[in-house]
Amino acid sequence: MMMKATIERATLLKGLSHVQSVVERRNTIPILSNVLLEATAEGALRMMATDLDLQINESVPAAVDQPGATTVSAHTLFDIARKLPEGAQVSLAAAEGRMTIVAGRARFSLGTLPRDDFPVIAEGELPTSFEMPAETLKQIIDKTRFAISTEETRYYLNGIFLHVADDTLKAAATDGHRLARVTTPRPDGAEGMPDVIVPRKCVAELRKLLDEVDGSVGVSLSPTKIRFDLGQAILTSKLIDGTFPDYSRVIPTGNDKILKIDPRGFEEGVDRVSTIATEKTRAVKMALDRDKITLSVTSPENGTAAEEVPGEYVAAPFEIGFNSRYLLDILGQIDGDMVEVHLADAAAPTLIRENDKSPALYVLMPMRV
Repeated sequence: MMMKATIERATLLKGLSHVQSVVERRNTIPILSNVLLEATAEGALRMMATDLDLQINESVPAAVDQPGATTVSAHTLFDIARKLPEGAQVSLAAAEGRMTIVAGRARFSLGTLPRDDFPVIAEGELPTSFEMPAETLKQIIDKTRFAISTEETRYYLNGIFLHVADDTLKAAATDGHRLARVTTPRPDGAEGMPDVIVPRKCVAELRKLLDEVDGSVGVSLSPTKIRFDLGQAILTSKLIDGTFPDYSRVIPTGNDKILKIDPRGFEEGVDRVSTIATEKTRAVKMALDRDKITLSVTSPENGTAAEEVPGEYVAAPFEIGFNSRYLLDILGQIDGDMVEVHLADAAAPTLIRENDKSPALYVLMPMRV
């Protein structure tokens, strides 16, 4: 099998940076460490990488002398491309189980594996398809992904849950301690779509690619697979085979004690007092009194800290504790200059949102303090 193409270093590097991050560092199956490179007669170098759950295809322009395909170590090729001189033209030639890479005075020869052994995720039919602005998709990911569970035993929480309700598309993530939900208008074509859970790794790779996309992203899915078409790059992923819990049950509707507070001042106050919190005592206590909120942390090892933050609060005084890390994660997502904290009592789930028009809402379980 012969293949020969010349490509600009910057173009090669950019394409490889996308595909190599899907490749796991340690693989029991050697070919999964490789990237599939295919030089086409149309003047493109197609790259593909997979971990069997997630697959990325990218196409970049190249000068092709001899169309053909081979597979070579993704991380090694990426590292070579990274270290080649800027502006270099890179010649890639494959023959008889080797790939020769020449740029300027540098020359590399790498072992290859046949392209026919390279596994491809069979997509099957993807009956639901719609377009979404890249910005909307970024917002959905940024405002929910921090709440994705990393506990492997609860695998059905290891992703973002997407489902359609009435005229909206909802995205939710939870780890049992906090919940994040974003509501967006339902895209044309999404009606009747199956409920799906998009895995954490797919979410991370998609988010990186979205930074380079203006305009819209094509989304196609079935109950088991999802594909994101980002123009030059196409990301295909298996979905998590599980049932996401009915999270609407934990969103409180009757929390009548309302605190209105500047999220930046609140965030900075929590951050300062939690300086002395330790891994074991992540709890920050909020004592609410009329328009006076006192944040405090008590750590047996380090001592105590307290700070008063201004806020509007007129309900009955009480105290509640939260994990400071979780509270900071949520406050970090609030863009406006006012946030509403809807409280019930020291043991009940607390609702946090900018206002009732805001597309994002957060629920946080309190801690005993």
